[in-house]
Amino acid sequence: MGKISFADSLVEFKVGKPAPIKKYRDSTQCLHEPNYTNYHTPNFVSLGCNGTLTVEFTDNGFMNLPGDDLYIFEVGPSRESAKIEISEDGVEWIYAGTIAGGKSSIDLDDENIATGVVFYFLKITDLGDLCRSISAGADIDAIGAINSVITVTLEADVLFDVAQYNLKETAKTSIDSLAETIQKVDSGTIVIEGHTDSDGSREMNMELSKNRCLSVKERLISILGDNSSYDYEIIPYGEDKPKVPNDTDQNKQKNRRVEITVLPPKEYYEGILKD
Repeated sequence: MGKISFADSLVEFKVGKPAPIKKYRDSTQCLHEPNYTNYHTPNFVSLGCNGTLTVEFTDNGFMNLPGDDLYIFEVGPSRESAKIEISEDGVEWIYAGTIAGGKSSIDLDDENIATGVVFYFLKITDLGDLCRSISAGADIDAIGAINSVITVTLEADVLFDVAQYNLKETAKTSIDSLAETIQKVDSGTIVIEGHTDSDGSREMNMELSKNRCLSVKERLISILGDNSSYDYEIIPYGEDKPKVPNDTDQNKQKNRRVEITVLPPKEYYEGILKD
């Protein structure tokens, strides 16, 4: 999904011991797109022996989807292995695999990582293969999410009047802003899920959530254009997938929502299946 697929923000860098020389300790060099040219140009960060590097994806997340999910650009003349962990919130961490060094991919399926969960944080820990070099530890140039996704939740009360599915005028600003984010990628699959609270019949809520999805889709098409760059999927859930129990007015408000996920284009997955 282009430039947005790469890690955006440094959360923490704990240089290992022995540490690389100062020239190779600029931790921001691991962010954004890869730009490694040669070992003598310090456009990568060396972790030091057993050092750790934690980054965040801010304009996108990543998921366990078909094929490889992450790509770590470990550069330099030596291949140095590292442990990879991932997190939804930067607090609870899940082991995601080990890279052998060099340009390495990670398939979250290999570690039975749950599907349907969006992760935003990644931690790399050097495994101490080479500790005496001036660039001791794994040398990281970039961290990319192959299965990069954009996720947005919009409160239905902001978009629609009670029990209605025509967009409010004020709602269009929120959707227009979302469209600007989507346009950062050249193509993708836009999944629009509609949710209601439990007031009214199940059938009525299912129909309401479907029509609300269609209203959001029509607005996005009016901005993005009705072309083949973006595919759309509409999934009405009605009251079937509440975030919280429908036992208070406040909780019901949380459950009335439209969730939008932008996935890699269908052609990408069709290519994987063919392979």
